[in-house]
Amino acid sequence: MSQPDQIANLTPQMVERCFTRSDGTYLFARWGRPIAPIAFGIQDDTLSILKGAIEAICTMVGHQVAETDPELGSNLMFFFFREWAELIAVPDLDKLVPDLAPLVDRLTAADANQYRFFRFDDDGGIKACFVFVRMDDDMGRVPADTLCLSQVVQSFLLWSDQAFTDRSALAKTPQGHVILRPDIAEIIRAAYDPVLPGMARDPSHALRLFARVGQLCQDDRFQ
Repeated sequence: MSQPDQIANLTPQMVERCFTRSDGTYLFARWGRPIAPIAFGIQDDTLSILKGAIEAICTMVGHQVAETDPELGSNLMFFFFREWAELIAVPDLDKLVPDLAPLVDRLTAADANQYRFFRFDDDGGIKACFVFVRMDDDMGRVPADTLCLSQVVQSFLLWSDQAFTDRSALAKTPQGHVILRPDIAEIIRAAYDPVLPGMARDPSHALRLFARVGQLCQDDRFQ
């Protein structure tokens, strides 16, 4: 399917599924403050790729990147490691992620290789995201650009826990370059439009989001 076709075939139901959790509840949230990222456990060349992905999406949606967050210092934290138990030794992480030890036990038992924990402002917008990536054999085979862009995309919105279980948020160009899937890119771009709320629990929000995708695409054609 071509990139324009992916956008043209987008439906309100597809948008709603992106934010409908496995328990059937609808929950959408976007960042409500500038993003101040930091990463641990990766080399400088991969860090540059990660920062580039963050800056690219921020530019796409008109969101700000900051050096520091006044409350947390860094509010988008990436941790790359070999074993979940390593998180227990990270200083003060248990103050940022409640019930860290039981969480580590659950993730270890599930043989998980990634997890994201979000914190929210009083108005429901995202104020922090902690991204944990266990570099098991599967993750170790993923190219750095794919791994970084995938993790960044999943931290920019509060997606459903099922949003990308059967299909990646990424695609490849005919030249082999990894890019954000066009329909997902348009959903993210519309989600950050100021006319839409920063948080929503009613599924009718998906209709507004879908309509905004169409309007932005139409505006692009006339520019």
